[in-house]
Amino acid sequence: MRIKEGFVLREVCGERVIVGEGLSAINFGKLLALNETAAWLWKQAQDMGDFTIEALAEKLCEEYDVTPDVAKADVEQMVTEWQNAGVLE
Repeated sequence: MRIKEGFVLREVCGERVIVGEGLSAINFGKLLALNETAAWLWKQAQDMGDFTIEALAEKLCEEYDVTPDVAKADVEQMVTEWQNAGVLE
């Protein structure tokens, strides 16, 4: 998986949101609000380019005090939301 080109994380009025830029903005037409951890995961996914749920879960365990099972479940949920929003390919 990877983040589709044209989608970026921005801070708007103190909130972290995913927005589309360029043609992506025309077709997307919304903002996705992220909490601190979700924004951190987005940055990790962006830095990785191609990523897997397992790789993001591993990074989450390294950064936060969370068990591998909880990390994987949380990452799966977040990735599913991103997929449903159409920001991943």
